[in-house]
Amino acid sequence: MPHDNLIADFEAYSGWRSAVSQSIGSFQKWLGEQELGDAQIDMRIQHLIDRLREDKLNVAFVAEFSRGKSELINAIFFSAYGQRILPSSAGRTTMCPTELMYDATRPPAIQLLPIETRATDTTTSEYKRYPDEWTSVALDVDSGDNMQAAFQKVGETRKVTPDEAAKYGLYRADNPDDQLAIDSEGQIEIPCWRHAIINFPHPLLQQGLVILDTPGLNAIGTEPELTLNLLPNAHAILFILAADTGVTKSDIDVWRNHIGNQAGRSRGRLVVLNKIDGLWDDLKTEDEINAEIQKQVDTSAELLGLKPTQVFPVSAQKALVAKINNDDTLLEKTRLGRLERALSDELIPSKQEIVRDSTQNEMEDLVSGARQILNSRRAGVADQLGELKGLRGKNQDVIEHMMEKVKQEKEHFERGLQRFQALRSVFSQQTNILFGYLGMDSLRDEIAKIRNEMDNSAFSSGLTNAMNRFFKETNGSIAKSAEQIAEIQSMMAGMYKKFSEEHGLSQVAPAPFSTLKYHKEIARLERSYKEHFNTLGNIISTYKNTLARKFFETIASRVVYVFEVANRDVENWLKTIMAPMETQVREHQLQLRRRLESVKRIHRATDTLEDRIAELEQIEANIIEQLGQLDRYMKSIYQSLNDDTIATHKTAQVA
Repeated sequence: MPHDNLIADFEAYSGWRSAVSQSIGSFQKWLGEQELGDAQIDMRIQHLIDRLREDKLNVAFVAEFSRGKSELINAIFFSAYGQRILPSSAGRTTMCPTELMYDATRPPAIQLLPIETRATDTTTSEYKRYPDEWTSVALDVDSGDNMQAAFQKVGETRKVTPDEAAKYGLYRADNPDDQLAIDSEGQIEIPCWRHAIINFPHPLLQQGLVILDTPGLNAIGTEPELTLNLLPNAHAILFILAADTGVTKSDIDVWRNHIGNQAGRSRGRLVVLNKIDGLWDDLKTEDEINAEIQKQVDTSAELLGLKPTQVFPVSAQKALVAKINNDDTLLEKTRLGRLERALSDELIPSKQEIVRDSTQNEMEDLVSGARQILNSRRAGVADQLGELKGLRGKNQDVIEHMMEKVKQEKEHFERGLQRFQALRSVFSQQTNILFGYLGMDSLRDEIAKIRNEMDNSAFSSGLTNAMNRFFKETNGSIAKSAEQIAEIQSMMAGMYKKFSEEHGLSQVAPAPFSTLKYHKEIARLERSYKEHFNTLGNIISTYKNTLARKFFETIASRVVYVFEVANRDVENWLKTIMAPMETQVREHQLQLRRRLESVKRIHRATDTLEDRIAELEQIEANIIEQLGQLDRYMKSIYQSLNDDTIATHKTAQVA
C-alpha cells in the first residue's frame, strides 16, 4: 500500500542519515588514532553528527475549517490504529496550531499552552523553553480509545466575554463575522489552548517527521508564529481545498499571503482537493464522474495560478475507512495513493539533497585539513631525508654545520612566532569589534526602544516609522559585521602569505564567510510585516495595536534568533580560519625539533646515519599509507552520502 511505501521511504532516509553518521564517526576515530585531530576538529565533527541525528522533516497542513484537514492527517498517518485519532467532524475541530512529533527523551504526552498566554508579549517559541507554563496530558499509546480521548483535549473551548476575547486578539468589534459569533448570553466561544505539542511514537514521527496542523485562516492571521516561523520553515505544505465549496476568497487569501508567495519555495507545496466523494454519483458513469472531478481540479489550479498536475483530488474520509477495512478497491477510488507518493517524492529527495550538500561541504573541508597536515609531515620528512643522505661520507664538521643551520632555522621561526602572537592579539581585537556589531545586548536594547515607541504611538505612521528603523538598524549591524569580516579575512590572508614566504608553510586561502542568509531572513520578515500592516488605517484600533504588537514580538524573537545563529556561525568561522595556521605552526615546530634532535643524535654518535635514514624512510612510508587511508575514508563517506537506497526503493515500488 502507498502508506506502507511512505513509511518505508522515511525509514530509508533515516537509515541513510544513520549510515552517513557512522562513516563520519569512523573517520573521527581514525583522525584521533593518527594524531590528526584536535578539540576544534572533534567539535566540528560532533556537531555534524548531531545535526544528522536530529534532522527533522516538517510538513504543514493548512486549510480553512471544514476542509477535512484533520481527516486527511488521520488517513495518511494514523489509519493503523483502526479508528479516527485526531478529532474530525462537521465544523471546526482544530482549534489551535498543533505540532505532532516524537522526542524519545520525553514520555508520550500532549503539551498544551493556555490561551491566556496570548495576553502577554511572549512568543510561542519562547514559551517552549519553559515546560512549567504548559499543561501536560499523558498519552496511553497502547489504547486507541484513550488516545482518542486525550486528543479531544486539543479541541477544547470555553465561553468568554467579547472584552476577554479581544484581550487575546480573538475578537474585533468592527468585524461583522465576530459580531455574529456572540451568543444569546453575550459570550463568544474561544479555544482553551494557544498551541499544542503532541509527543507520539508513530513510525514516521520516530524517523524525524514533524506534522503541523493549523486551525484556519483566522489563526494564521492572528498568530504571528505561524506566519513568520512555522509555515516558512516547513519543508512541505499541504494546502487543502474542498470539492463541495470550491476555491473560496479566504482560500485564495491563505494561498497568496502565506503559501504561494514564498519566493523559491514552490517545491514541496502541494494542493489537495478533498471531499471528492461528494461528486461520486451512482446515476453517473465513471467517465462522467472523473470529468467532473477534473473540471474542479482545472478550476482550482487556474484560480491558484498552478498547473492541474499540482492539484491532488482525494477523499480523505473514504480513504481512512478503506485503510481501516483493508478495502483496496475503495482506497484506489479515493486517489490518496497518488498524494502519498507525491509527498514522498517532493519531500524526501529535496531534503536529502540539502543535507547531502551541507554534509559533503563540511567533510571536504575536514579532509582537506587532514591531507594538508599529512602533506606537510611528508614534506618535512623528505627534507630531513635529503639532509641526512647528503651527510653520507661527510666528516664531523659538516654535521656540526648542519646542526647549526637547523638551530638558526628554529630561532628564525621562533622570532616569527612572536610576530604571530602579536598578530593574534590584533585578531582578537578585530573579533571583538565584529561581535560588537552582532551584540545581543544592544539588539535587545533596540527591541525595548521600539516596543516603547509602539506603546506610545496612536497612529500607524509612528508604528511604521519605528518598525522601518528597526529593520534598518538590524540590517545595518549585519552589513557592518560583513565589512569587519572582510577586514579580518584580508588580515589573515596576509598572515598566511607572509608565513608561507618566510618559513615555507603551505599558503591557504582563509575560508570565505557570507552574511547573505541573515540579510535574506531579515528581508523576509520585513516583507511579511509590510504585507500585513501596510493597509492599517491612520488611527490604530485596540485590536490592530494588539495584533501589531504580537507581530513585532514574533519578529523581534526571530531577529534575536538570527543574531544568535550569526554569532555562533561567526565564532565557528573565526576558529576555522585560525585553525589551519595554528596547525601548520604546530607541525612546523614539531618538524624543526625532530630535525635538530636527529642531527644531534648523529653528532653524538648515539644513532648511526643509516639507522636514522631507515627510520625516516619508514615514517615516510607510514605517511603515504595514511594518505591512502584518508582517500579511502573520504571515498567511503562519499559513497554513503550518494547512496541511492531511497531511489532504488522507489524504483522497486514502481516495479
